Amino acid sequence: MALNMTKRQFLKSVGLAAGAAAVYKTMEALDLVGLGVANAAPPPDLPANSGYGKRVVILGAGIAGMAAAYELAKAGYDCTILEASARAGGRNLTARGGDVIGEVDSRQWVDFDVEDHLYVNLGPARIPYHHRTILGYCKEFGVELEIFLNDNRGALFHHLDAFGGNAVVGRRVTTDLRGYIAELLAKAINRKALDEELSGEDKGRVLDMLVEYGDLDPDHLYKGSSRSGFRGEQVNAGLGGGVPNDPLSFGELLRSDFWEYKLHFGEFLDQNSTLFQPVGGMDAIAKAFEERVHGLIKYQSVVEEIRKTPNGTRIVYNGGQAMDADFAICTIPAPVLKDIPNDFSPETQAAIESTTFVPAVKIGFQTRRRFWEEDHAIYGGISWTNQDITQIWYPANGFHRDKGVIMGAYIWDDRPGQGERFANMSPPDRLRVAIADGENIHPGYGQEIESGVSRAWSKAPFQKGAWPESYAAPEALKVPDGAIYFAGDQTTSLPGWQEGAALSAHAVVNAIHQRIMAG
Repeated sequence: MALNMTKRQFLKSVGLAAGAAAVYKTMEALDLVGLGVANAAPPPDLPANSGYGKRVVILGAGIAGMAAAYELAKAGYDCTILEASARAGGRNLTARGGDVIGEVDSRQWVDFDVEDHLYVNLGPARIPYHHRTILGYCKEFGVELEIFLNDNRGALFHHLDAFGGNAVVGRRVTTDLRGYIAELLAKAINRKALDEELSGEDKGRVLDMLVEYGDLDPDHLYKGSSRSGFRGEQVNAGLGGGVPNDPLSFGELLRSDFWEYKLHFGEFLDQNSTLFQPVGGMDAIAKAFEERVHGLIKYQSVVEEIRKTPNGTRIVYNGGQAMDADFAICTIPAPVLKDIPNDFSPETQAAIESTTFVPAVKIGFQTRRRFWEEDHAIYGGISWTNQDITQIWYPANGFHRDKGVIMGAYIWDDRPGQGERFANMSPPDRLRVAIADGENIHPGYGQEIESGVSRAWSKAPFQKGAWPESYAAPEALKVPDGAIYFAGDQTTSLPGWQEGAALSAHAVVNAIHQRIMAG
């Protein structure tokens, strides 16, 4: 019996079964692909001295706060940034040998060797190619970039309850799942299950596409592919050729959780190639901003009250010191902001109270040798596991050098309580558990590790979390409350991304300028 399926419904079914890449291939086969370019909004271009005589106090020297100060100061505004900690950058945090990572109940000495490639980005670690605002600042400030490798078919997928608990190389998982899906779709077409809305020409083109996409045999069956590599852990054919790997069991693949989102992680828009990282660490961006607004920052200035006044706003900090200003820009994370006395409107206060943050945890390990390169030919990318550590990241820098720093865990509470469990461990226990999980992916893992450091963002002073759990920022935080404006990624649909922070700064800067121009 033929199904009443339109092309739109057919594409949706392909997407659900095989991910965005398969949808794109199908659209190519049906001549449905068009080209388009998304234009980024330009940065503020305020007239010189347009802010003369106006004072703005900015709460927080993260990316949003510093970007706002940088743009406003260029237009003549009198800006002061009150930063609660002794450093600028907010969640932009790179750890190197000799650093101290403080949390509310612990301090960790980073015992990495002091070399330019031995660092770990404990906050943001990648920049998508379409994050044009933060990339624009990198270009303007001369921050050198290199490629960040997100999706590596040589990295590993691991599930405790599939494939005997053994890690499987990504190229085999990707190739075999595509093959099986292509075979299923080919069977559906050959059995005339999709004929009603697909013309004969469409049917032929889709079948041809599926043969190429899934490497099917002439009978439209998937029996393995050289794309997955060759028997005996042989990746390429070499001098003497090779016998392709037998396909992984379809049942075992379905038993794993690889297909839920891990397999097509790189298809999510913010994870698409090309991705970048600053050479030498993500904090190169924070340092570049800090160089330009350093004289405006008052470090270790803890905000105690945020108040409205008839002419603007008053900020009380550090034991009763007060600063009056025409405007305030608040970038303080909601979990911290909700406990600061204020006279916000009920709508604003409710929005702050409703904004909860992800208790993300990152763990970095320095290793005595780059075993992932030497033993497995893994150069950058991410391995996945259903254990608590969730991911292992391999560095996209320092290739073939003696030592390296890997991300031994990146936890964002995929399972309820996962991040908080790690946060409530002592730092040594976090490392111990992460090493034990890593052993199931790389046997002998613990013997390769020389030192480690962790960051539980829910325990970070003046942060209390990594980024908002919701991608829909409350409307009350997108508009001013009197003369108080709100910025930071928590006010955007890009939570956790520096792009969101920079865009929010631009929005607030433009809004303040328009308000002044309107009188």
